[in-house]
Amino acid sequence: MEKIDFVVTWVDSNDPEWKKEFNAYLPKDHSMNDIRVERYRNWDNLRYWFRGVEKFAPWVNKIHFVSNGQIPDWLNPDAPKLHFVKHSDYIPAEYLPTFSARPIALNLHRIEGLSEHFVYFDDDCFLIDKVEPKRFFRKGLPCDKAAFNTISPLVPFTPKDYNNLCVINSSFKKHEMLRKNFWKWFSPQAGSKLLRTLLLLPWPKFTGFYTHHLPQVFLKSTFEEVWERHEDVMLRTTATRFRYITDVCPWVLRYWQLAKGTFVPLNVEKYGINILISDASLLKIVKIIERQKKKIICLSENDETPYEKAKEQINAAFQKILSEKSSFEK
Repeated sequence: MEKIDFVVTWVDSNDPEWKKEFNAYLPKDHSMNDIRVERYRNWDNLRYWFRGVEKFAPWVNKIHFVSNGQIPDWLNPDAPKLHFVKHSDYIPAEYLPTFSARPIALNLHRIEGLSEHFVYFDDDCFLIDKVEPKRFFRKGLPCDKAAFNTISPLVPFTPKDYNNLCVINSSFKKHEMLRKNFWKWFSPQAGSKLLRTLLLLPWPKFTGFYTHHLPQVFLKSTFEEVWERHEDVMLRTTATRFRYITDVCPWVLRYWQLAKGTFVPLNVEKYGINILISDASLLKIVKIIERQKKKIICLSENDETPYEKAKEQINAAFQKILSEKSSFEK
C-alpha cells in the first residue's frame, strides 16, 4: 500500500502578534479582498483533529502541520508522525507573510518529505469514526465524486470559480476527456449528481464541477504539473497576501485531476458531511458527532454563525467521543 500523508493548515487568530502583522499588511483599500472574520476564527478544537486522526486513521504515514510558525502550547513537537512546517519552510520569502489560505495550499507540493499521495484538511474537517485508506486512494489514484455543475454565485468573491475554469478549459477538451474516461464520469457513484452531468453534456466547455467541502485528496505530481503548465496563474495567486478577485483556489487542482481522469469514482458523501453552523443546525451537528453517523464532518461558518454557543456545544460533543489524549499532545 502506498504511503498516505495528511496535511492540515492552521492559524491562531487570537495571537496578538498575528493580529498586529495582519493589520500592518492590510491594504488601505481592501474592498476587493476577502477578509471576513470567519476566515480566521479559532474554534479551540484542534486537539480533537489530532485525536480523531490517531484513533480513526492510525495507518497515516505522516502529519504535516502547517502554520506561520504558531504552535499550540499543548502540541507535542516530538510526536513521531508529526512534521511541523512553517510557511517560510516552503513558500518563497518574497510572498510572505501571507494571510490567504490559497498560497498556503497551492504550494503544498514544496513541503520537504511530502508523500506523492496526501490528503489536505482544513482545520474545520474532523474524523469522527474509523476510516480506511481506500476512502482516499484506490489503485494509487485519489477517490473523488465527478459531476458537472454550473457556477451559481451566492456571495461575493466567486471570481475564483471563473478563474479556476479558465485554467481547466485552456488545458483540456471536455468531450475528448469524456470519451477517455466515460465510465468514471457516468459511474453510479455520482448518484443523483449524474443528472447534472447529463444535462450539461451539450455545452462544449466545462461550465463547472460539483464541489464538496470535505478533505481534498491529491497527488503531489498534480501540483507539479499545474505549476509547470500555469506558473503565471499560480504565482499571481501566491503573491496575494489576502484573498483577491484574480486568485485561483486549491479546487483548481482537484478539477485538474477530474478533467485528466486521474481519480477513482467514489460517493464521498457516503462517508462525510459538510454542515453550515447555525442555530437551526447546531443540534443536528451535535448528534452527528456524538452518534458518529458519518466518518468525517466538516463544519462551515458564516457571519450569522452563533460562535460562542456553537463552540461550547460542538467541542463538548467532540470531547464525548475523543476524550483520550493523543500522542500529539504533551
